[in-house]
Amino acid sequence: MDLQSYFDLAEKGTNVKTELVAGLTTFFAIAYIIVVNPAILSEAIQIEGYTDIEIFQMLAIVTIVTSAISMVVMGLYANRPFALAPGLGLNAYFAFTVVLGLGVPWQTALAAVFVEGLIFIALTATGAREYVINIFPEPVKLAVGAGIGAFLLLIGLQELQIVVNDEATLVTLGEIGTNPIAILGTLGAALILVLWARNTTGAILIGVLTTAVAGYVATFAGLVSPGVLVDESVLTQVNEQGLVSMIAGIQYDITPLAGAFVEGLRTTDPATFGLVVLTFFFVDFFDTAGALIGIAQYGDFLDEDGTLPEMNKPLMADGIGTTVGAMLGTSTITTFVESSTGVEAGGRSGLTTLTVAGLFLLMIPLVPLAAAIPTYASFTALIIVGVIMFEGVSDIDWSDPTWSVPAALTVMVIPLTYSIANGIAIAIISYPLIKAVADGPETVRPGHWVMAATLAVYFYVQTSGLLL
Repeated sequence: MDLQSYFDLAEKGTNVKTELVAGLTTFFAIAYIIVVNPAILSEAIQIEGYTDIEIFQMLAIVTIVTSAISMVVMGLYANRPFALAPGLGLNAYFAFTVVLGLGVPWQTALAAVFVEGLIFIALTATGAREYVINIFPEPVKLAVGAGIGAFLLLIGLQELQIVVNDEATLVTLGEIGTNPIAILGTLGAALILVLWARNTTGAILIGVLTTAVAGYVATFAGLVSPGVLVDESVLTQVNEQGLVSMIAGIQYDITPLAGAFVEGLRTTDPATFGLVVLTFFFVDFFDTAGALIGIAQYGDFLDEDGTLPEMNKPLMADGIGTTVGAMLGTSTITTFVESSTGVEAGGRSGLTTLTVAGLFLLMIPLVPLAAAIPTYASFTALIIVGVIMFEGVSDIDWSDPTWSVPAALTVMVIPLTYSIANGIAIAIISYPLIKAVADGPETVRPGHWVMAATLAVYFYVQTSGLLL
């Protein structure tokens, strides 16, 4: 059986070349996690007899391998262009709240992730997880894409330093006229927009690569100081150690991390462990649900009822990835919203995801050089995709408060709280309340009340200090 028939490329309106380009595009949009995830987790994970650099390298390899395994399941089983990796926010909660804040051993935190993954697999196998997602209020479904778009837009603008922190107004316009990153990032985003407007295949990939190359050229030409557009530490390591020595010195042995969750299961405090599992569960559940629905909406994968056909398959890939990740030594796996960059490049099947998985595995020998990819170059893509993803709000009836209130909350709360889960959860809480007042209690489904009440309790636990 060839690739065309296995992945139903003709039926999905794509081809092998387009899928490969889409995979490359998604890879460049999410490759930063190879560096960011170990950087965050290594703050909390200490292993006797190993240096910080060795632990970082182990975590980087675990990040790559776990992501690749998850994406192979997604590509071959679900046949969807959704990339998976350890989720941002979830890894920060793992490191800074659970381990460093609560004093929970990192092995126990991994055990909580493992249990969460098993719960997800069970819920997915029984259809319960898909059922919950399918009873999402319609306005929330339609607004998720725009909410994710606003989130991506904010992240991109911040990474490019076009938007910066401000004590008085929280955020303000950066010094675009004098900041090299802001200047180059703006030009890179503009290039992608022009190429996209001209329907150029691989517009995002071309823009990202051009921006990265421009940064190195500007540095080597002396237009900017080393370290501004190019990470100076990488060049220093190459000069001091040599490229071959750097690659040969990778800590490939991940056994100190793999299986550590077993020890965590033996030394758990039931009350704290239960709260940690519950929090991981809700955040991962709605992060994944939001990403799947938002990307599916953007890629026109939803059916006439606004649901993703065979959603249990990508959900199962997520659950398997989370469970395997905990066994190997990393935090919760989730579907990345940056997958929308590959969808924008034409990705429609699991071949896109398999391409990303293959590129991740190719990074293993290059772990010491992973930081050489300027993050600002990748984040130019998020600005364009963020703008494009606002397309879905055109289907929302803004004159009807039962639509406009939850939709607006979804779009605004996601970027303002830096959490897809929070935006969706607040919107779900608001929906039955507005619906009951405007149209009568009998118009609200029981499932909507149950979800709203459950999420209200979740928010109380999260914000009341019970976890601390």
